[in-house]
Amino acid sequence: MLKSRMLQWLIMILISITLITMAGFFLWNYLDEKSQPEDPSVAAAASVDGVKPKKLTADQMLEQTVEIADITTNLIGKDFVKISFAFELDSKKSKEEFEKLNTRVKAIIIQTLADLNAEQIRGSKGYDLISTSLLNKINPILTAGKLRQVDITSINIVLN
Repeated sequence: MLKSRMLQWLIMILISITLITMAGFFLWNYLDEKSQPEDPSVAAAASVDGVKPKKLTADQMLEQTVEIADITTNLIGKDFVKISFAFELDSKKSKEEFEKLNTRVKAIIIQTLADLNAEQIRGSKGYDLISTSLLNKINPILTAGKLRQVDITSINIVLN
């Protein structure tokens, strides 16, 4: 009788330890997933979360768009790129601020492109990578509004 009670207690303790270990394992995995860096497209979507989508007329789009043309910079390796952008902002006020930050924006563009190679920027996936990276890096420096969209208007990759 004493042995059967001890056996029952031993089984309950082993089951408890197993359940606690499993709970700890699942909690560890959950927290580890939260600490992983976000996908650039997810981060881009989150950075424009506060911007309400609305249909803009062509005139409104023109009033809220800033073009930066012909930035030439080296890529990883010996290759270089000549690229132009159109940045669509959410208001005239944010456009004015963006224009004042022109040199800072150009520096961010050059820094972003310097971390890429020619293979990474080719094709629509490469263009999306550049656009979302710039969106994620430029939005934090804007205080008067948000950058809604980054369009690549021309790109020329020179391979050496």
